[in-house]
Amino acid sequence: MVDVARRTNRVVQMGTHQRSATHYANAVEYVKSGALGTIRVVKTWAYQDWMGNIPKVPDGEPPASVDYDLWLGPAPKRPFNKNRFHFNFRWYYDYSGGLMTDWGAHMIDIANWGMNVKAPRAAMSVGGKFGFPDDAEETPDTQQALWEFDGFSMIWEHATAVGQGPYMRDHGVAFHGNNGVLVIDRGGWEVYPETETKDRRKRYRMAGEPRRTAGNEDYHLLHVKNFLDCLDSRQRPRSDVEIGHNSMIACHLGNIAFRTGRRVQWDVAGERVVNDADQQKLVLKDYRAPWSLKTSVKSSA
Repeated sequence: MVDVARRTNRVVQMGTHQRSATHYANAVEYVKSGALGTIRVVKTWAYQDWMGNIPKVPDGEPPASVDYDLWLGPAPKRPFNKNRFHFNFRWYYDYSGGLMTDWGAHMIDIANWGMNVKAPRAAMSVGGKFGFPDDAEETPDTQQALWEFDGFSMIWEHATAVGQGPYMRDHGVAFHGNNGVLVIDRGGWEVYPETETKDRRKRYRMAGEPRRTAGNEDYHLLHVKNFLDCLDSRQRPRSDVEIGHNSMIACHLGNIAFRTGRRVQWDVAGERVVNDADQQKLVLKDYRAPWSLKTSVKSSA
């Protein structure tokens, strides 16, 4: 998609609408100011108490208004099941990657923005269907991923059907620096000061910042407006296709590490797995005939 957009000079915007929110832009500006000191770890998470725990149901017939074969597209042909259809499709690897690629796409996008990075060098992941082992979901209801970047590490946590994540927030991003920690979610952001102890006395390394709320800004609407404006100006949108692509790399590598049970080594420039042909196969799936995709993706070394 990135290659085609560049070759044809098309405006392509991704749905990571947080890029159009003023409070996210302000928080990222603060992160980049250096006030937090050296950032050594970034935490990202989504604990969604309204998602998951899907009961199993028998296969059935698709709605009369749906061309089910077209809906499946290049995915494997399977009998219709409403659990694999709208919304719940995200819990099946044929179509998506669970909460890792669902909310992870949004949270990791902010982490990439703040740290000004493209992709990690390596990924590890653990988890499973721990909360509801017998429900209809295929993807893990509980998962943690760890990525290696130059100079810092990044962590992802998710859980479905429970809502108490880090910092008592059901979603968010935390930039942990030597001086302080900036925590942001869709409701606002704040900075917690770090501490140090000398001569048995603890002191704060910075003053911190009180919570600054997102207010009533409709950044979904601002995201649409940015896209329409770029159609006229021919500039790249705030969530340009390449930005979205880069933010999804970590998500996919986390899932590949989880599914293979092995650490993934990633060639950032070449965009391919290093020395693991089985993991490389999960980077791009086989398409069901007659669907096909011409791609410049290189095979694993």
